[in-house]
Amino acid sequence: RAVPGLPHEQFWYARAPAARLWLVRARGNLTPRSVVFQNAVRTALGLALARLVAGTLDLSHGFWVLLSVLTLARTTAVGTWSAVRSAAAGTLVGAVLAGAFIIGAGDATAVYAGLLVPMMVIAFSVGPVGGPAWAQGLFTLVVSTAFAQIAPVTWRLEEARLVDVLTGSGIGLVCGLLAWPAGARTEMRRSVAALLRATAPVVRDTADAVIGRRADPSADPAERPTAGSLWPALHRLRMAEAAYAQFRTEPALQSDDDGPDWLAALNYGSRVLNGAYWLPPSQGVPDLPPEAQRWVETAGQQVAAAALRAADIPSPGVTVRLAPLSPVVRSATSPGARSLLVDLEVWLHALAADLTTATGAGRPGTRRGNVPAGP
Repeated sequence: RAVPGLPHEQFWYARAPAARLWLVRARGNLTPRSVVFQNAVRTALGLALARLVAGTLDLSHGFWVLLSVLTLARTTAVGTWSAVRSAAAGTLVGAVLAGAFIIGAGDATAVYAGLLVPMMVIAFSVGPVGGPAWAQGLFTLVVSTAFAQIAPVTWRLEEARLVDVLTGSGIGLVCGLLAWPAGARTEMRRSVAALLRATAPVVRDTADAVIGRRADPSADPAERPTAGSLWPALHRLRMAEAAYAQFRTEPALQSDDDGPDWLAALNYGSRVLNGAYWLPPSQGVPDLPPEAQRWVETAGQQVAAAALRAADIPSPGVTVRLAPLSPVVRSATSPGARSLLVDLEVWLHALAADLTTATGAGRPGTRRGNVPAGP
């Protein structure tokens, strides 16, 4: 519905067809800098290589090779190696137990039929909780009891499964080493740097729009003044959010207590976009005193410049100190413009605080990691 003052650019997806939304998502992730793209390429290469190896070597039950790649491949080489070690040990133990059980039960199909359901309940309940070792070991017992009901089997079935799992594990490990072995750790830094650079024009355009100045005088007057710089910043924010979501699931190689606060950087990006959507008035710009206009322009330039400096992730961090808005200037502003001026002041000071926190400036000897200290 047409609601006066509502920033429709923020809710552009509300009436967009599903086909366009999928196209936007696919197009946005068609870049090597997207962790979604990286994971898709890594998985596709692993499955293709697994299919080639299984077909070339004519492995018995070769689909287990593909299943191993799917279930054991992780987003980092370290994570894949940890999963492969556990899975290999679990498969070996499961194969020994299953082989002994097959030798003892022989061709007693009724025994396998009676144990299949309880075995599946245990395997699919304990396996996901216990980790790769329990999952692979118990699944080995499940497939043994299932296959034994279809045709007579021997302990060689366990040998085939062990070979297939080890082959799939090796393929997954190779893909993990060759394709983005560090996972999202390196991409996190790149995506945040790109986000900070993309938000600098948004801050400047928003400050200019509040004082009645447009970045592009020839643009459509009905279009929001910050529309031109919003889309790149929104895209970079989505890339950084995806990288952060994956980063938090990966094992840490070292302590991040002295590193940048990535979550604060994401909060900064979200705050920039919210201000760009809501601060510039949609129905005309109220008159501001010249002193207030100069303060807005200077503060906006300072925050934008600080964002560009923070994009290099300097080790000392970036400290932003904005001059407070003079009470005299605030009182000399008309009531209609004063609320907008105060909102802009709060927004700019919040952005400065976010940048300081994100880069870890001014906090020697305190926690500067990726998890906030509060709840």
